[in-house]
Amino acid sequence: MSKKRVLLLSEGFGAGHTQAAYALSSSLRKLSSDVQTKVLELGSFLNPHVAPLIINAYKKTVTNQPRLVALMYKSQYKKPINRFTTLALHRLFYTHTRSIIRQLKPDIIVCTHPIPSAVIARLKRLGLQVPLCTVITDYDVHGTWISPEVNRYLVSTTDVKDKLTQRGVTLEKIQVTGIPVHPNFWEHPSHDEIRQKFNLKPMPTVLVMGGGWGLMTDEIVNEYLAKWHKDIQFIYVLGNNEKSRIAMEQSPIYQQPNIHVMGFTREVDKLMEVSDLLVTKPGGMTCSEGLAKGIPMLFHNPLPGQEQENCQYFTDLGLGEPISSLQVVEKWMNKLLNNYSDIVQKREKHIREIEKFHPMQSARSILELVDSERVPT
Repeated sequence: MSKKRVLLLSEGFGAGHTQAAYALSSSLRKLSSDVQTKVLELGSFLNPHVAPLIINAYKKTVTNQPRLVALMYKSQYKKPINRFTTLALHRLFYTHTRSIIRQLKPDIIVCTHPIPSAVIARLKRLGLQVPLCTVITDYDVHGTWISPEVNRYLVSTTDVKDKLTQRGVTLEKIQVTGIPVHPNFWEHPSHDEIRQKFNLKPMPTVLVMGGGWGLMTDEIVNEYLAKWHKDIQFIYVLGNNEKSRIAMEQSPIYQQPNIHVMGFTREVDKLMEVSDLLVTKPGGMTCSEGLAKGIPMLFHNPLPGQEQENCQYFTDLGLGEPISSLQVVEKWMNKLLNNYSDIVQKREKHIREIEKFHPMQSARSILELVDSERVPT
């Protein structure tokens, strides 16, 4: 019997979408030995010269003109990608998408970014007979995620489900599974081994992350955190931002025994495991990874749109707090120093309560859709 083939499509606009695709790939293969997966950042794969230019332009816009990004997000919030834009994207980047599908012969296509989802939806309108599953990787739903041709939506919360139904998506097409994170985030390896590997001490520890792009632009917060280095250990992860990493390593402010500066790493799960507080931009994937680890979160500089919605969601749940002032940071540093046992106990309780968000829920839903003879249309 041939293996079930799952094609997972993402785009490189931030690291979270592709991380979700790889997390699903790993979960699917753990769940069944009869599954074969393939992950592609579609635009970069089909047009490796032009796609990075567009992604870099988007990154600069996000960094330098956040108000413009907010305006664009809000103006298009309830609108799907229109057919003209989809057609233009198809001709610019995805001319060969159909031939790739014919070559790989997937039994299902899973999209963790709205652009490939819209392109596959257009191919389905043109006759493609492959189920399309769209995984919404935030705690809100922008109109660009929505297409009538999507057979199933996997969403983070019931709130997102309700927003989809308000926009005409039928309940049968929606399953609340949580955002899929890599299965490693659900494991709890030895803290001593992790500390030995990263040269860390057994003391209150704060992990500071700027997302996959390393957009850690809040120097005031970073420097204020570093002032607590005598009593609290800090791990700064700057992603792919080599310029910032080098500058931070050369700064006397961060040249302290209890401060560790790192670039991109694939072992964030281990760093979260031995940390007691996460300071991060509220990207959907990072927040979901923090959720799986049960670590309390402080949010700094959310990007307009999805990150602001993510920040609000986790704040409302009591799982995070925005850094509205340095007093918020001071409060949490004092908690780590004076109420450490309370933080540990609350985290242990949280971990026991989050089984419903386990990544296998998404993987099971995808395999169920593959196996189903009654695919919703």
